[in-house]
Amino acid sequence: MNHTNIEIKARIDNPDQIREILKSHKADFKGTDHQIDTYFKVSTGRLKLREGNIENSLIYYQRSDQAGPKQSDVILYKTDLNSPLKQVLTQSLGELVVVDKKREIYFIDNVKFHIDQVDGLGSFMEIEAIDDKGDIDKDVLLEQCRYYIQILGIPEKDLVTNSYSDLILEGANA
Repeated sequence: MNHTNIEIKARIDNPDQIREILKSHKADFKGTDHQIDTYFKVSTGRLKLREGNIENSLIYYQRSDQAGPKQSDVILYKTDLNSPLKQVLTQSLGELVVVDKKREIYFIDNVKFHIDQVDGLGSFMEIEAIDDKGDIDKDVLLEQCRYYIQILGIPEKDLVTNSYSDLILEGANA
């Protein structure tokens, strides 16, 4: 499935406050997922295999590294948890890095919210305004993302430019 997201990632020190705001806006809580994202060595974009108790997918995406709302073009392929896909990808491409996180998943309409606790990195919030049918204008997605940044009280200084994989790799190289 191909789709477009406008998304942000931010460091947070107030996950309880974020949860309360999401609940007050009638967010649909889908559950808490323990996710292992294995990133593979690729020449362009990012390729990861997500293994969780809720979400299991092979995900390829391209996006610029910038603070604030950014477009992400995604190809998502649903997988089974015990698929041999990880072994095939590891042997053929090589493993880049593994991200281990606990993720709370919420939705309000087409907007997905994550409250993440990432091993070695801390607490984060993600907002993804998703167009998975090709019928939502990118300006509408951008406006949704900006709206929820404001509602959730996310300061610009807390916005993160890179993926968790980049942050882990930067820490390993520091």
